[in-house]
Amino acid sequence: MADNDRTVLPERHYEVYTIDALIQKILDDDKQYDLSKIVSAYETAEHYHADQKRESGEPYITHPVTVAYILLELGMDTDTICAALLHDVVEDTECTLDELQKKFGSDVAMLVNGVTKLEKVEIFTKDEQKAENIRKILLAMSEDIRVIIIKLADRLHNMRTLNYCRDAKRRVIAHETMNIYAPIAHRLGIRSIKDELEDLAFFYLDPYAYSEIERQMKLRREARSKLIDDIKYKIETRLAADFDPVPLIEGRVKSNYGIYKKVFRDGKEIDQIYDRYAVRIIVNTVTECYNVLGVIHDMFTPIPNRFKDYISTPKPNMYQSLHTTVIGRQGIPFEVQIRTYEMHRTAEYGIAAHWKYKEGVKGSSKDDNRLAWIRQIIESQQESNDVEEIVRAIKNDLAPEDVFAFTPKGDMITLPVGSTVIDFAYAIHTQVGHRMTGAKADKKMVSFDYQIKTGEIIEIITTNAEGHGPSRSWLNLCKTNEAKSKIRSWFKKERREENIFEGRSALEREFRRNMIRVPEEELEDFLSLDMHRHNCETLDDFFAAIGYGGVQLSKVIQRLKAEYNKRYGEKVVSENETEMQDIKPRAKSTSGVIVDGIEDCVVKFAQCCNPLPGDEIVGFITRGHGISVHKCDCQNYQKQKDLPDLEARWVNVKWAEVKDNRGYFKTTLDIIAVDRIGLLADVCSALAMINIYIHESTSRELKNGNAILSVTVSVAGMEQLKGVIAKIMKIKNVISVERSGK
Repeated sequence: MADNDRTVLPERHYEVYTIDALIQKILDDDKQYDLSKIVSAYETAEHYHADQKRESGEPYITHPVTVAYILLELGMDTDTICAALLHDVVEDTECTLDELQKKFGSDVAMLVNGVTKLEKVEIFTKDEQKAENIRKILLAMSEDIRVIIIKLADRLHNMRTLNYCRDAKRRVIAHETMNIYAPIAHRLGIRSIKDELEDLAFFYLDPYAYSEIERQMKLRREARSKLIDDIKYKIETRLAADFDPVPLIEGRVKSNYGIYKKVFRDGKEIDQIYDRYAVRIIVNTVTECYNVLGVIHDMFTPIPNRFKDYISTPKPNMYQSLHTTVIGRQGIPFEVQIRTYEMHRTAEYGIAAHWKYKEGVKGSSKDDNRLAWIRQIIESQQESNDVEEIVRAIKNDLAPEDVFAFTPKGDMITLPVGSTVIDFAYAIHTQVGHRMTGAKADKKMVSFDYQIKTGEIIEIITTNAEGHGPSRSWLNLCKTNEAKSKIRSWFKKERREENIFEGRSALEREFRRNMIRVPEEELEDFLSLDMHRHNCETLDDFFAAIGYGGVQLSKVIQRLKAEYNKRYGEKVVSENETEMQDIKPRAKSTSGVIVDGIEDCVVKFAQCCNPLPGDEIVGFITRGHGISVHKCDCQNYQKQKDLPDLEARWVNVKWAEVKDNRGYFKTTLDIIAVDRIGLLADVCSALAMINIYIHESTSRELKNGNAILSVTVSVAGMEQLKGVIAKIMKIKNVISVERSGK
C-alpha cells in the first residue's frame, strides 16, 4: 500500500498489547480468573494464526490479544477472555468448533460461534450475506450478551487500526460502525466504547469536519482546562464543609462526534453547546445526589428547562444520573452530572458492569428484560434480506435520543424520537395497538400521526368491536420496528385473502410497468428463487407476503427483469414483431388514450377535470365502466392517489399519437367578464369564426357586477385550446378565461 493512501488519526496512539501485558493485567485485577485456561487459549490462537499478518504488517495474534485486553478493562469473565483470544480461529484457520468445545468447553465454543461470520452461501447476494451475518450476531447476543460485547471490542480494535486499509474499505467499515455497532454500544450503556467508535467512524467519514472541530477545541484547550479546574476547586471547597468523605469530582469534555452533531447537524455554534464542558460529581448514596444538586443550584445559576432526572427515570440502557446546566460568574454555561459510584460504573461499562458469570448461574429475569429489544429486532426482520431495512430498524430502535411518555396509570413508555401514538399503543400491548381507534395527548384528541413529546400523558382509545384491526396506512405513520412488525403480522394472519389479492395486483402492476409478460402456467417457476428466499411454499404465500409487506417489490423487480430477459429475451422479440404486424392494419385507439400499452380499453374522460391531449394524465380502474382518465393535477386524483384501498386501481395511461383532426374532446371554459349587453353573442361569434363547435353554455351575474359564462366546446387538443382562449381574451371586457375543474 502506498503511504499516501494511509490516513493517520491526529494525536492518537494505540498500544499493541502482548500476552505478557495481558497476564500482568489479570494479576493486577481484583477479580478471579482461570489464568491457565486463558494462557492455553492464547497458545491455541498463536498456533493457528502463526503465519498470518495484519494489514499493518504486525503478527495477527496482536489483534485477538488486544481484543482480550479491552474486555479485561470492561471486567469480563474468563470464558469471554478465552473466546476473544480464539474469536477468529474458526473463521480464518482450519480450527473447528468441535476442537474448541473439547478443549475449552461449550461456553467458549458458543461465544466463538456467535462472533464467527457465516460461510458463503451460493444463493446469497453480497447484501443478503451481510444481512444474515447481522441477524446471526443479534440472535447470538439475544442468547448471551457476551457475544456482542466481544464483537464490540473486536470492532473497536479494527477501527483503531483502520488507517492501514484502503480508502473505499475504510468508508464501508466506518459506515457500518456508525450505523450498527455504536448504537448497540449505546443501548448496552458502554459509553467508553460507544464514544470511541463514533469518534473513529466520524473521522473516516468526514475528516474535514473532524479536523475543524479538533482545531476549534485546541484553540480553547488552555481556557477550557483552566475553567474546569476552577469549577472543580470551587465545588470541592464548598462540598468539603458538608460531606465526609468529600465526593469525587471529575471534569469532562464532550466527544468530537457529540459536538459535530450539535454544530453541523443542528446548526449551532460551538459556544452555544451548553454541555460541551461538564463536571461529574460522584457520591455514595442517592440521597447525597439530591443534596449535592441543591448545593450546586445554590452556588451557580441554573438554566431553565435544562434539568434532567435520570435517577427516577433511568434511560433504557440503565444509565442513571442527575443532569443540570448552570452558569458561573464567567458567564460560560456548563453541565453538572451527579451520580453514585454504582451508577458511574453502569454509565461507563453498561450491561457489562451488571453481568455476573458464575458456574451454573444464569442471567436474571431483569437481565432478560434488558435484552427484549434484541429479540424484537430479530423477530421483525426474520424474513428480510435487505441490509438497509435491518440497519434502519437497528438505528430506529437503538436511537440515542428517546422520548419518555406516560400512560394514564403512570407507567412510563420509552420510544425513539419521532414515534407516534401508534408506536405508543403497540408498546403497551399488541392488542391495544390492534384495537386502537383514537388517542389523546394530555387529554386532547390527536391524529394517528401525532409525534409524542417527553412528559406527555398518552391515552389510547380502543374498541371491542369484532373484526377491528390496524390500517395499512399505519405502516407509513409509525416509527418503531416493533409496531411495524406487529401490524404486518396482523395482516399476515387476519387478512390472508386480502393480502393475496393485493399482492397479486401489485405484482401484475409492476410487471405491466416493466413490460414483463410471463404465462400464468410458468409464473411459479419464474418466481421460484424469490419464493425460496422468502420462505414461501406456494404462489399464494408469495402474493400474501407482498400484500402484507414482507416482500418489497422494489427490491426484487430488477432481478426479475434480468431473469425475464434471460429466459424470454428471444421469444419477446419474435412476439413483438408478430404484434407489430397485427397492429398495422388495426384502427387507432378510438378513445385517443393508451392504457399500459393496450389501445382497446374502454375509456371515459373524467368530468371533474376534462383532460385534453397534452395534459399529463392518469387512469383509474372503475367498477364495470372501464378506465376513467384524470389530469395528474386533478384535485380528486391528488386526494385519493395515496389511499390504501384505491392505490392499486390507478394505472399508467398516455395519449395515442393522432395524425389527423378527427379526434375531438369536450372541455368547459369559465369566462369572467364585465357584464354588458351582447357579451354572450360576441363569445359565440368569435368561436364560430374559428370553427369551434359549442355544445352548451350558461351564464350568471356575479355580486361585483361581473358575469361568468361557462361554455362547453370541442377541441382537438391543447394547442387548439390555447388558440381558443387567446381568441376569447381579445373580446371586449373579458377579464379571464380558464378551464373548468383546473
